[in-house]
Amino acid sequence: MTDMSTAPSPNHDAVRFAARGSSHFDLLLAMFCVVIVISNVVATKAVEVGSGQVLLGPVQLWPLVLDGGVVLFPLAYVLGDVIAEVYGLRAARRAILAGFAAAVLAAGTFFVVELLPAASWYENEAAYSAVLGPVSQIVLASVAGYLAGQFLNSWVLVRMKQRSAERRLVARLVGSTGVGEVADTLIFCAIAASAIGVTTFGAFLNYFVMGVLLKVGVELALMPLTVRVIAWLKRREPSYYAG
Repeated sequence: MTDMSTAPSPNHDAVRFAARGSSHFDLLLAMFCVVIVISNVVATKAVEVGSGQVLLGPVQLWPLVLDGGVVLFPLAYVLGDVIAEVYGLRAARRAILAGFAAAVLAAGTFFVVELLPAASWYENEAAYSAVLGPVSQIVLASVAGYLAGQFLNSWVLVRMKQRSAERRLVARLVGSTGVGEVADTLIFCAIAASAIGVTTFGAFLNYFVMGVLLKVGVELALMPLTVRVIAWLKRREPSYYAG
């Protein structure tokens, strides 16, 4: 472990990334996969915030239409930013593909279990199908949006870092997040909307816009913590300042 008092002074003009072979990367990768799987399951619940109805033409402004994934999924982008910033684009791609594999494995397991004959005394078959039945569609939506959004997020962040090196960290975190979340949320909402009962164009626009605003808002709120975690990892990864 590198002591903070002996860590080398960073050269802000050098573009650096740490090697992936560390326990820190393994932990981030595990957390990333868990967030993806849990988010896909809880996204099957439609959430409506507010009562009454306010329309602007075909667009539903109120109540707000969300899904349960908004609670945890923004953390996937925070973790993706940390991995891309500290370990680089190749490591980010590995994390994205690992999350994809975990999501597909979970959805496949839910589907196979749903097909198995229930025990004669088992009374929750309908509940199981109602909760986990839509997961396959949610996973399809999540995987399509997630692959596009995460790859864009990581690509934009790394390309911006190649221009600014260690400077302008917040700018590249915000820029990459905005691009990734818009692409991810648009694709996800387009595929998943019918699975959670969003059937009108106005409700869909609400679902999409609020999804982007809330996810980006959560990431902006977590930005001070993200910056601290990145700085902490850079100091404690011996390979980051090596050479």
